[in-house]
Amino acid sequence: MAGKVAVLNDLAGFGRCSLTAAISVLSAMGVQPCPLPTAILSAQTGFESYFFQDLTEQMGKITEEWKKADAQFDGIVTGFMSGHRQIGEVNRFLDLFHKDGAFLLVDPVLGDNGKRFPVFDGVFQEEMKQLVRRADIVTPNVTELCLLTEFDYHLVQEAAETGDKEALFAVVAEAAGRLLDSGVSEVIVTGVLFDEAKPDKTGTDLKKDPQAETRQKKVANLTVTRERMTASISSFIGTSYSGTGDLFASVVAGGKARGDCTEESVRLAGEMIERAIRDAVSLGISRKEGAEYEKYLWMLCEKNRSSS
Repeated sequence: MAGKVAVLNDLAGFGRCSLTAAISVLSAMGVQPCPLPTAILSAQTGFESYFFQDLTEQMGKITEEWKKADAQFDGIVTGFMSGHRQIGEVNRFLDLFHKDGAFLLVDPVLGDNGKRFPVFDGVFQEEMKQLVRRADIVTPNVTELCLLTEFDYHLVQEAAETGDKEALFAVVAEAAGRLLDSGVSEVIVTGVLFDEAKPDKTGTDLKKDPQAETRQKKVANLTVTRERMTASISSFIGTSYSGTGDLFASVVAGGKARGDCTEESVRLAGEMIERAIRDAVSLGISRKEGAEYEKYLWMLCEKNRSSS
């Protein structure tokens, strides 16, 4: 095994997300997942009805047992948390186990489509900002990036509407720079949507025939550090699916634990998720059920990376 990664996230029976995604992905990558559930749900919150059990108190008891056992981790990943009290419990966990040599990846579950999720309040948002400051790697979507940095979400939208990919990436990188200034080493912004010009026919000269240009929706995952920004681009299949953020963060964490470069992990995650969503769409699987990723776990095995 390439190491141990503690995963602080919820466990949902349906939805192919959270701990279900993390455990399978990390295991496929040769990394031992050590789950610490933040909550138990019958199904992820996109379902019309679900059972929810908060585990904040139980988290403290598990933490104490791991302390007694002198547990050591190569990395820690945090995902969904039910409220600001739970963030406090996570901070106590980090005080004990986030030691030199262990990376911390925070997937700051806060919102989407320009808005904070209604289950969270302003206090939770402020506590999440403080948690992110402790992270080595943060994997927000565009909305979460703006919520964490007080960056104007509409500026990102306006940049996307211009059709200038490089201008859009520059705006996102500017917002990510605010997290770098707070002490984060790597910011990986997921789900940056844009339209890319594409000729109708191979070899068409757009300068001579501008009408031949069509637009194709793409999605980029941007890795931003103090030294550079790199973009990993995939086709946008037409919709988003439950759990893809968890899959993405887990691949990045697994890669970090086994010594892969971040850009390679981001590329690998994007390719696997694109295939999983494409299959889910073709099979008519609903967004809330999650993407068909299980059949592509083989891509994550170290011996298969060169042939994925």
